[in-house]
Amino acid sequence: MPITVKIPAQLRPATGGEGEIEIESAATVGDALDAVFAQHDGLRERITEDGDLRRFVNVYVSGEDIRFQDGLETAVADGAEVTILPAVAGG
Repeated sequence: MPITVKIPAQLRPATGGEGEIEIESAATVGDALDAVFAQHDGLRERITEDGDLRRFVNVYVSGEDIRFQDGLETAVADGAEVTILPAVAGG
């Protein structure tokens, strides 16, 4: 069962407008993101820096923040949903 990576509206210009990208398989969040970057390399610089997530980018696996798990090494099960969510300033 494929893994779905959800892309927020702010990052869709880097994916050609795609809001969801399906990945056949990935063992970790890092693997899933690498698969997305292989399709849309322009996204890499928008969410990573020096091989790690930018501090204002949050990633969730099935609703759980990976920062409170194993970061990019967080396991991803078949059929899981990975959500990329950049922090947005408000006022």
